[in-house]
Amino acid sequence: MDSLITAAARALAAGDALGALKRVALRDDPPALALRGIAMAQLGELARARDLLRRAARGFGAHEVRARARCVVAGAEVALAMRELGGSDRALHEAAATLHAHNDHANAQQARLIAVRRLLLIGRLGEAAEALSHIDAHGLPPAMASVAALITAELALRSLRLREAREALLRAQAAAQRSGVPALQAEVEQALATLAQPAARRHAPGGEQALKLDDVAALLALNTLVIDACRHRLGSGSAWVALARRPVLFALACALAQAWPGDVPREALIAGAFRTRRPDETHRARLRVDIGRLRALVRPWARIEATERGFALVPLDRRAVVLLKPPFDGDQAALVALLSDGAAWSTSALALALGESQRTVQRALAELQAQGRVRAIGQARAQRWLAPPLAGFTTILLLPAALPIA
Repeated sequence: MDSLITAAARALAAGDALGALKRVALRDDPPALALRGIAMAQLGELARARDLLRRAARGFGAHEVRARARCVVAGAEVALAMRELGGSDRALHEAAATLHAHNDHANAQQARLIAVRRLLLIGRLGEAAEALSHIDAHGLPPAMASVAALITAELALRSLRLREAREALLRAQAAAQRSGVPALQAEVEQALATLAQPAARRHAPGGEQALKLDDVAALLALNTLVIDACRHRLGSGSAWVALARRPVLFALACALAQAWPGDVPREALIAGAFRTRRPDETHRARLRVDIGRLRALVRPWARIEATERGFALVPLDRRAVVLLKPPFDGDQAALVALLSDGAAWSTSALALALGESQRTVQRALAELQAQGRVRAIGQARAQRWLAPPLAGFTTILLLPAALPIA
C-alpha cells in the first residue's frame, strides 16, 4: 500500500473525508476507489459511494479476498444508510468470516455490528440482542465501541431498561470522544437527548400530561390497567395483550379508556371502531360481538359493563385505568417514527420494518404527503421518503417490535 493510500485511510479513520479525497480523488485503482467510496459515504453521497465500492470490489483480483471483503462490508454499511434493508445478509456474514480468517478482526467486528444494526432497524430485536451478545466490545477501536454501545442503549430503551440504557449511552459518549469523529459524537448526543424528551401522553379527565421515558417506565410499573396506544396493546405489569392486528378491539379499548370512569354511547363506539356515520342493526350486532371479545381479553384486569346508553370499563381491585397516547397525533405513528430519523427510506424497507404490505405503506405515505408531513425524492424504484425530524419528541416507544417490558 503506497503512502497516499495510507494517508487517505488514516484521514477516513479520523472522519476527515475531504482530506482523504484530496489524496485519492484522481485515482482509479481499486484501493483508491474503495477509499473514495467510503469518503463519499461520509459526505452523504450514498449512491455515488455505492457505485465506487462496487467498482472497487470488481477491480480487486481473486487473490485479494480481504480487500474485496472490506468492500462488501463498506457497501453493506452504505446500504444500511440508504435503508436498503431487503435481501439476505449472507454476503456480509461471509465477508466477516473472510476478514476474521485473515486476522482483520476490527473489520470483521464492523461487519457483525452492521448486521446487528440492520436487525435493529427491521424490528427483529431478539435476534439483534443475541447477535450483539457474541460481539466482544473490549478491545474495539473507539468508534466501533461507541456504535456497539449505541446499539446496546437502543435495545435497552425499547424495553424501558433506562438505567442500562443510560450506562450504555455514557460508554458510547466516552468512546465517541476518544474517536474524535464529530458525526459520531453528534449521534450520541442526539441519543442522550431522547431521555429528556416527551415520549408519550397520558390521557386524564382534566387534560393530557406529557411523559418522559422515566415517567412511562414508572407508570407501567404500577398496578394500573394501561391501554398503550404507542404499542397497540393493553395490560398491566408484565402481562400484556397485543392488539396491533386487531384494530377494532383496539379502537374500542381506547374509547372505553378515554371515557373512564364514565361510559361511551353505542353510536360513538360504532363510529370510532367501524368508521361509519350511519349505523344499522348489523353494526350493533358486530359491536356486541366485539365487546364480548374485548371482555375476554381484559378479564384479568377489568369488566366491561353494559349501561343504559352504551358500555363502561370497570377495573378490578380499585386499580386505575390509563390511556397512554403517542407524543403526537396521527394514525401512522410507527411510520412517522421510522421516517423521523432523517434517513431516506424506500417503501419496501418501511414495509419490512413495520411488518405491513408495501401497498399499505404506500397508501399511508400518500396520506402523510397530502398532509405535508413527508416528501418523496427520486422516481420509480429509486424513490425514497423523508420526513423532518420530530424536534422535541422521542419516538422510541413507537418503533416496531418493541421488547416486552421486564
